[in-house]
Amino acid sequence: MIDAAPVDALVLTLPPTNAKFDYQLGGPYPPPSGVKVISRDRNAGRVDGLYNICYVNGFQIQPDEEDWWLLNHPDLILKDANGTIVRDTQWNEMLLDIRLAEKRTAIASIIGRWIKECATLSFQAVEIDNLDSYTRSQGLLLEHMAIQTMAQMAEHAHAVGRPIAQKNSSDLAAKKAELGTDFAIAEECNRYNECDMYTAAYGDNVIVIEYRTADFTAGCTAFPNLSIVLRDTNLVTPSSTEYVYDGC
Repeated sequence: MIDAAPVDALVLTLPPTNAKFDYQLGGPYPPPSGVKVISRDRNAGRVDGLYNICYVNGFQIQPDEEDWWLLNHPDLILKDANGTIVRDTQWNEMLLDIRLAEKRTAIASIIGRWIKECATLSFQAVEIDNLDSYTRSQGLLLEHMAIQTMAQMAEHAHAVGRPIAQKNSSDLAAKKAELGTDFAIAEECNRYNECDMYTAAYGDNVIVIEYRTADFTAGCTAFPNLSIVLRDTNLVTPSSTEYVYDGC
């Protein structure tokens, strides 16, 4: 169990609803005018005067962190029966091994330290990515393992007074209480007709990222109380010709 936090640390401040949002995982840059909420990688730094969400890859390993995991925690990397590391092929990311309770606890402890660092850097909330990695695990990981791991990460976040987001996995929104999550960040929920699954669980505490103009436009009409943003798929910075940004 995680040490109990002081009572005042458990007062959670959620992101403001229906606030202009920017999703900057491809690199930090000065946010567009009017932006009030921003999500950035945990190593990218926060923006003064905004509500800052700290992005943490909690179920997979980003390529630039592979060496650290291989050196320090090779036993926590998911491998198949032949000993081959299992990867998310779309993003070329190793999956973490959450099959056993002791491994779930160990991984959540590591992520918990990063969450604490986010809080120390004055990020106001945490976004844990790849909750759905079990769907890309060649059948080695199961839904309940992901839920139990996320619940432990939520405990770590709440222990330092930070709300934590459910990222994607619309089918798990109904299990919000088991996850321990406080709000949702959903990619392309308008495209796949999933936004109402998030709002049923989180009300207006849902942030939406769309990558197609038609889906963005439809979302702004259908869900006027949500924070919805249009971004380019690779979330590049404005210095790139591929950069796209719009907000409802």
